Amino acid sequence: MQQIAAADVKRLLADADELALLDVREHGQYGEGHPFFSVHLPYSELEARAPALLPCRHSLCVVFDDGDGVADRAAHILEQMGYRNVAVLAGGVAAWTAAGFTLFKGVNVPSKAFGELVEHGLQTRSLTAPQLQRMLDNDEPVAVFDGRAPAEFRKMSIPGARSCPNAELGYRVPTLVPDASTPVVVNCAGRTRSIIGAATLQLLDLPNPVFALKNGTQGWRLAGFELNHGLMPEPLPMPATDQIEQARAKARTLIERYAVPTVTADTVRAWHLEDKRSTYLFDVRTAEEFAAGSVAGAVHAPGGQLVQATDEKVAVRGARIVVYCDTGLRAATTAVWLRGMGHDVSVLLVKSDALSRPAAHNRTEATADADSAHLPLAAIAPAVQAGAVLLDASRSMDYRRGHIDGARWVSRARLAALALPAAANVIVTGRSKALIAGVLTDLRIAGIEAQATDAAGPDDWRAAGLSVVATPEQPADDACIDFLFFVHDRHDGNLDAARRYLAWELGLVDQLDEQERAVLRVPQPATAA
Repeated sequence: MQQIAAADVKRLLADADELALLDVREHGQYGEGHPFFSVHLPYSELEARAPALLPCRHSLCVVFDDGDGVADRAAHILEQMGYRNVAVLAGGVAAWTAAGFTLFKGVNVPSKAFGELVEHGLQTRSLTAPQLQRMLDNDEPVAVFDGRAPAEFRKMSIPGARSCPNAELGYRVPTLVPDASTPVVVNCAGRTRSIIGAATLQLLDLPNPVFALKNGTQGWRLAGFELNHGLMPEPLPMPATDQIEQARAKARTLIERYAVPTVTADTVRAWHLEDKRSTYLFDVRTAEEFAAGSVAGAVHAPGGQLVQATDEKVAVRGARIVVYCDTGLRAATTAVWLRGMGHDVSVLLVKSDALSRPAAHNRTEATADADSAHLPLAAIAPAVQAGAVLLDASRSMDYRRGHIDGARWVSRARLAALALPAAANVIVTGRSKALIAGVLTDLRIAGIEAQATDAAGPDDWRAAGLSVVATPEQPADDACIDFLFFVHDRHDGNLDAARRYLAWELGLVDQLDEQERAVLRVPQPATAA
C-alpha cells in the first residue's frame, strides 16, 4: 500500500486538484483530535458512507488511523470498491503531530472556526441571554428564531422561539415578521448557527434589527434560565406570490454581489459524466419540499446544516459543489457561506417544471451482504445454546442501554481483540445494518463462519422471546471508541461542560496555522474585493 508522509499531505492540501483526507478511526477517536481538513469516514461504516462522500473514483484519498493497522484495511477496501488513487498517511495521527501540525478536538471544526471569523469580519451584533429575557419579560416586540434542524429544536428550545432553520430565514422571515422595526434574534445550541443565521439576514439587507443570541441555548442555561423540551416545530408558512418573486430578486442580487457562479442542468449532467472530477449536487430546501420532488441526482442537504456540517457531506477538497432551490435564494445564501470556506460552489438554475421526478431517498445504509440469508431472531437462542458466539455490533452507548443477554459488544475496528477462533460459529446482531455488515465482512475475510440477523432493537428482541439486559458501565469508557466523551453532556444539564465547549469554540481561530486560516475568508461583495 502506498505510504505518504505528513509533510507531503500538508503540501498536497494546498497543491492537489482534489484530495480527500480521511480519518477512518471511530467517532470518539476522531473527535479527540484530527487534522483541520480531514473528514470522518469510520472504518465501521466504510462501505456504506464512501460512495456519497467520495463520488469520483479517481480522486486522491489519503486515509489515516492511530497507527493500529485500520488505515491499511480501509485502504484495501476502498481499492476493492474501485478507488484508484488511495494512500495511507505514514504513522497516522502521531506522525501528524510529530511533524508539528495541530490536531483539532470536536466535530465540524472548519464550519465553527469560520463562524467565529464571520462574527468579527461582518461585525454581527449579538444579544446576551439576560438582555433577551428582559425583552421577553417586558413584552417588547421581538422575534426569536431557532436556526437549527427541527429535531434539535424538539430536544430543547428557548421559550418563545420558533423553529426556522438557517437557510430558511431569508426566505421565511419577511412572512413571519412583517413589521420591519421588530428585532430578530437567531439562536442555536452554541455559537456558529446563531452567528451564520444572523449574518445571513445581514447579507440580505433585512431592514429589521438583527442579532445572534450569544452562546445560544447553552448561554441561556448558563444565565440561569430554563429551556423548553419536546416542543414540536410549527410548520413554516409558504411565502405569498409577491414574496416568492422578491426572493428570486434577492437571489439574483446576492449572486451578482458575491460573484457566485451559476450553472444549468445540462452543465451538471455533463459534470456527472466526467470520471476524473468530483461533483456534489445538493437540494438545500426542506425535507418536505425535497420529498415532493427534486432535480435528478440531487441529495437532500438543508442549507443551514450543509454550512454547519459540510465535512459530513463533502469529503473531497477541490470538488465541485452545486446547490439548488426553487427560487435560488436558499441556494445562493448557502453558496456564499460555502465559498467563504474555500469550496468551489455554483448555484443550479432550473425551471420549476424540472421537479417532475419524485425525489429518491438518500441511501446511507450498507447493502453489503444483501445476497445472504439473514438468521431469524427466533433462531438466536437455539444457535447460542448449540455453541454459537453472539456479537452485538450496535453503537457502544446503545449496547449499554440494552442488548441480548450474553451478546458481546464488537466494534469492527477492534474485531481482532475478541480473538475468535477460526472454527467459531458467529452470529452478528445489532441496531444498524451498516455496522452489522461491516463486522460480517471482516469475519468472513478472517475465514470465520458468520451469520447476521436483520437490524433490530430491544423491543424486537423481546418479542422474539430473548432476554434483554442493560450494562451501564460495559463496555468500559476506554473501549467506547465510537463515542465522543468530550463535553458530551453539555445539553443535559452539565453547565461546566457547556462552559468548556464554548471556550473551545471561541479558541478555534487561535489554533489555525497560516494555511488553514488562508482558506477561510469572510464573504465580501465582489466590487469591494
